[in-house]
Amino acid sequence: MTPTDLPNDARAHVDVRYSALAEQDCCLSCGGAIDLAVPTAGEICIDLGSGRGQDVLRLAEAVGPAGFAYGVDLAEGMLAKARRTAEKLGVKNVRFVQSELEAIDLPRSIADLIVSNCTINHSGDKSAVWSEIHRLLRKGGRFVVSDIYAVEPVPEQYRNDPAAVAECWAGAVTKDEYLATVAAAGLEDVQILEESAPYPKGAISVVSLTLSGRKPGKLGSCCS
Repeated sequence: MTPTDLPNDARAHVDVRYSALAEQDCCLSCGGAIDLAVPTAGEICIDLGSGRGQDVLRLAEAVGPAGFAYGVDLAEGMLAKARRTAEKLGVKNVRFVQSELEAIDLPRSIADLIVSNCTINHSGDKSAVWSEIHRLLRKGGRFVVSDIYAVEPVPEQYRNDPAAVAECWAGAVTKDEYLATVAAAGLEDVQILEESAPYPKGAISVVSLTLSGRKPGKLGSCCS
């Protein structure tokens, strides 16, 4: 398998695995980004890897009718569950979008806040995902992302294994590489809000972290 083949195969595994989990009562997140994000009334928010949509519905409630919450996910089963829940609860200020995180089907400079929980590590092109975060944020807009990093580089025999990537560990990169990717996307004021002790996952040890930052510029300024 070549690196070019990996994203398609990994996406297929993620879709199958997480669509199957859509109706199960289990925890799918490695962090609580929304709890540290503090969404406020009137904001436009995006949850990357929104799963069954619980955090999107919480965002919608927090921002109120003057705001809006988008959920972005690849797994059709998760999106279907999220849409049914929103309809059942009568939540109108939400939209769920099926899209790859490397090329998100939303317009630029739309969001005041982007959150994500343990999703970016699945991507075979993390630079593209962070560039999308930069593109989607308004000037001065902020992000709060929970994810994992590998204590040591993932062994090559696992890095190209789509099933292991879908299991939320083989796609992890080291802390230095992770933070360098965020900085290279043009995001600033990056801070680590929470960081766990190392723990075993799959064939490696990982650390869960939550980091925040923002797109340069003054919030509300005109987009170029």
